[in-house]
Formats: sequence, structure tokens, C-alpha cells
Amino acid sequence: MKLLPFFLRRPMEAVYERRLASSLAGLPHPQHVGIMLDGNRRWARKAGHKDVREGYRAGGVKATEFLGWCTATGIEHVTLFMLSDDNLGRPPEQLGPLIEIIEETVRDIAAEGRPWEVQVIGSLDMLPGDSGQGLKEAAAATTGRGGLKVDVAVGYGGRREIVDAVKSAFAEHIAAGGDPVELIHRFELEDISRHLYSPNADRTDFIIRTSGEQRLSGFLLWQSAYAEIYWVDCYWPAFRRVDFLRALRSYAIRERRFGK
Repeated sequence: MKLLPFFLRRPMEAVYERRLASSLAGLPHPQHVGIMLDGNRRWARKAGHKDVREGYRAGGVKATEFLGWCTATGIEHVTLFMLSDDNLGRPPEQLGPLIEIIEETVRDIAAEGRPWEVQVIGSLDMLPGDSGQGLKEAAAATTGRGGLKVDVAVGYGGRREIVDAVKSAFAEHIAAGGDPVELIHRFELEDISRHLYSPNADRTDFIIRTSGEQRLSGFLLWQSAYAEIYWVDCYWPAFRRVDFLRALRSYAIRERRFGK
């Protein structure tokens, strides 16, 4: 009898999941979701893996699964935070395998037959070897697919993105024969928004972070000005569809006032 709850758990979860999904019908849902895939190494250690790369591999598989959930929910844009620019300072023996797994994940979500249009954002020129070029080529193959737009943030930092956007705005103005001083006087918020790594994502509706950590760590700093934020205690590889639906339920019942 002690085993009965174990055997009942999954069927009961499935029933709850269906009811939860049904309860969300007709309620507001986010159009752009940013998700911080946190806790891969801790999940691997907890699961008894000696090699923490197993956590990143499991996390990569979960990323593909997550995009399927988003597609089914009608979300239009997702940003996956996979590697920060701060992480680029890790020792080569740690960074190299991690980037290889990220490349595998990007190739998977960009594979032929996938319904997603992928873009890789971040300081790709700071990645070791030809990793940046490989990521760009994988993403380029998805151009024009339509459907869910997926930004994969690799070597990404929100402060660096804002600096790069300002530089890009001035470079564009000067290249067109404009006076930099004149641009200083008329510089507006839109001048930064237009030059973000992903200009179609200048506003993020909802940010989810797994692993129980409660900070943005530089993720989408400009775009998240009015984003709703949801913290999840479980590690990313253990993130379930029911956890995602609970997050969407939390979003749906919030009153978004945009500072008013």
C-alpha cells in the first residue's frame, strides 16, 4: 500500500495539469517570455552525476520541451538565457564543454522541421574559437520560418546590451552624415530600443527564473522595466509543464499598471 501514492502521483498530476490548462482559457497570457535556465549544475549533483555537464544536457532537452509548451499556449516570443557574459570568465575546461552543449541545443531547436525562428543574441565575438559563427549559422537557417520567435542569449549581459545599443545608434547616425552633437540633444528611449540585440523584443511581459534564486543577474534589463517576474524553486532540468502553467496562472491574475 505504501507504493500506491507513487503509482497514483503521475495520473493525478496529469488530471490536475489538464484542469489547470483549461482554467487558463480566455485569460491574459504574456506575448514575450524571458526565462532564466538556472540550476543545471545543482540538479546534476543532486541527481548523483559526477559530471555536471549532464545537468546542462538535461537542461538543453528541457529547453526544446519548453518551447513546445510556449507554442501550444500561443506565446509569440521567448528569450532563453543560457550563458551570461560574466560566465565567459570561467576556466576553459568548464566553459568549453558548456558552450558545446549550448551549440547542440541551438542546432536542435533550429533543426529542419522545427516551427521556430531562432536568433542568437549576446557578445558572440567573445566566445572561444568559432563557436559564435557556428551559432549564427544554425540560427540563420531558421530565417523566415515564422511562428514562435526564439532568442537564445549566449554571452549575454543586459548592461553590455544597452551600451552596444547606444554605440549602434550613434554609429548609424554618423554613417548617415549626421552630427553626433545633434543626436545627443534629440536622443530618446526609442533610439536604444531600436538598436537592442533583438529589436522586436524591446518589451518583455514575463520573466521566469528557476532554482529559487531571486535576482535578474543582468537579464533583459532594458526590456524588463515593467515585466512581471516569477520565481520557481525547482532546478531547470526538473521544471515541469505544470510549473509553467502555474506561472501563467500567476501572470493572468496580476494587474499590470505599467507604473501608472
